[in-house]
Amino acid sequence: MAPELRFTDGRRLPVGKILCAARNYRSHAKEMGAEPPTEPVFFLKPATAVIHSGEEILLPRQSKDVQVETELAVILTRGGRNLTIQEAAELIGGYAVFFDITARDLQAAAKKAGLPWTAAKGFDTFAPIGEVVPATAVEHPASLQIALRVNGQVRQDATAADMVFPPTALIAAASVVMRLELGDIIATGTPAGVCSIHDGDMLEGEVSGLPPLRCRVHRA
Repeated sequence: MAPELRFTDGRRLPVGKILCAARNYRSHAKEMGAEPPTEPVFFLKPATAVIHSGEEILLPRQSKDVQVETELAVILTRGGRNLTIQEAAELIGGYAVFFDITARDLQAAAKKAGLPWTAAKGFDTFAPIGEVVPATAVEHPASLQIALRVNGQVRQDATAADMVFPPTALIAAASVVMRLELGDIIATGTPAGVCSIHDGDMLEGEVSGLPPLRCRVHRA
C-alpha cells in the first residue's frame, strides 16, 4: 500500500516528496556548532519512510546512533513552481507533527568521506507523521509550541517563532528548485534538544493544537 497522509477530517492523500529544512531553528544550529543558514537548505526523504502514530520506528543494524528531531510539518494540497511568499501560503493545506529520524553515525561517516548521506535519513520508518489538521484550524503557526518527550522526559521544548525561515519562505524557496505537488510534505526544522533513541523507547511529539505523534522504538 502506498504511503498516505491522514487528515483529521477524514481525507486521505498519497505522500509526495518529503523536503526537510536543515538547521532552520537558531537553537538547533547553535547546538550543532553551526551558524543558521542565510537561505533555506533542504534534504529529501523517501515517501517509503513514512509511518503513522502508533507504529514502530525500526533501528537499523547498520547504525549504533539513531537520533530523533521533532518538527512541524506543512502539508501541501496544491502545487506550483517559482512561487512568491503570498502564493506559497495558498499551497498550505494542513499541519502535522513530524519526526525526522537520522542514523547520525552513518551521516557523520558520509560527511567525513565527502559522500551523500541519503541513507542516514532514508531508512524505512524514518519519517513518522501524525494526523494532519486542516490549515484553516491553525491560526498562528509561528506561535505553535513544539515538544518531545522520550519515556516521559521532556527533551525538546520550544516555539516555532525560533525558525530562521517561516513555512511560506521555505515553500517559495523550494519551488524555485522543483515543482511542488499535492501531497508534498515540508518538514520545517527542529529546535535544540536532538537526542539518541534506543530499543524500547516511547517517543511523544507534540505541537500545540495538533494530534500528538507517538511511536515506540524497536531494534530491527
